[in-house]
Amino acid sequence: MHHERFGTVIDLNTPARPEQQQANCGNVPSRKGAESTSNGGSMARRRFQEGQVYRKGKTWIGRWREDVIMPDGNVRRIRRGRAIGTVKQYPTQKLALRKLQLLLAPVNDPAYRPGRIAVMTEFVERWESEVLSQWKPSSQAAAKSHLKNHIIPALGKLRLEEIGAETQQKFVSLLSGKVSRKMLLNILATLSSILGKAKEWKYVCETVNFRSLTLPQRSETQQELHFTVDQVRKILAEAKQPFSTLFALAAMTALRAGEILALRIGDLDFERRLVFVRRNVWRGKVGTPKTKRSRGVVPIPLPLMFRLQAYLRDVWKPNTENLLFATRNGKSYCQSHVVQEKLWPILDRMGIPRCGLHAFRHTHSSLLVDMGAPVSVAQAQLRHEDPSVTLGTYSHVLGDSQREYAEKVAELLDYSGLQKHGPAQLIQ
Repeated sequence: MHHERFGTVIDLNTPARPEQQQANCGNVPSRKGAESTSNGGSMARRRFQEGQVYRKGKTWIGRWREDVIMPDGNVRRIRRGRAIGTVKQYPTQKLALRKLQLLLAPVNDPAYRPGRIAVMTEFVERWESEVLSQWKPSSQAAAKSHLKNHIIPALGKLRLEEIGAETQQKFVSLLSGKVSRKMLLNILATLSSILGKAKEWKYVCETVNFRSLTLPQRSETQQELHFTVDQVRKILAEAKQPFSTLFALAAMTALRAGEILALRIGDLDFERRLVFVRRNVWRGKVGTPKTKRSRGVVPIPLPLMFRLQAYLRDVWKPNTENLLFATRNGKSYCQSHVVQEKLWPILDRMGIPRCGLHAFRHTHSSLLVDMGAPVSVAQAQLRHEDPSVTLGTYSHVLGDSQREYAEKVAELLDYSGLQKHGPAQLIQ
């Protein structure tokens, strides 16, 4: 049994809290409304409700009624509540009630329709089928790891509408001592995608508001692993083909490992000394570059051009995909195989801490900074802000400054002096 008084719904079957009894306010005449239906039929909706406000400690809590569609298709009217703000923000009850009325605007809108409810695990199954399946393989793997190890264990049994701001903050606190801040943000991004899509699909839920969450403080930034100039020279001298050329390409262009492993012969333009980044390889699967901005072109310095020409002439073997670096079966190399079987043994012999191919990219960027290259040049070379453009447009954008600094980096890293003597002097 229920009764509406001054725009506030009060359950007579449930004893009201003392603070709730004192918080009822408003001047709207009482109206009689219909309760939930068990057959999913039409249900009269209150034309307007002001809700109720009560104080809990130093926080104002708002409550109201909302129609929802149950998993079985029936419509029920449930009691909803959320924190409105602090007493400091809203010193009086009337001010808190005004804030609540703003939040109730969608519910009081004539176009309002009941929302849907679901348990997190139930909705995630649909989200994985309809949304996650459209993501890149690398993004799918990361999201599935977030779900399996963190989101489902902590939030899987909750209904979507229960995962509000307070629950999200508790989730952050739970993970802050277990994972790094960067990983925490990635996990929250997956949760945000799930709740955001649920909101679009008319489920009753609250999306993730990163600004309202209190995140752990940033720890002291650790310097990314990178090689010295002398170390790169020794690595290139120690590595056998085709990996010596592969490592040189990584160091002299700052291309990502997946981008290098996806390169085809047609991506090299020796006439204009450009390499086109059009694809990316992840776990043997060829896809688009990491982001739209990753697609583009970078200059090929002269020392690298001589290396590539000699490699194509003396080492490279045709394959069905025309890959620049291919296995005996004509497939692209697996990044982990290149790192663990080809790079790490060299690093171990040289006494260098183990790291991945990305260290070559960090080496290139560090040298650009050390040489005093403008930030715009470094960003263009690393493709952090360049959009995907055609050859004609990019040839105009590609200024002498970017090529000049790329040449300087390559000259430092080139141990064999190929720029002076040409490819005939290549030491195999």
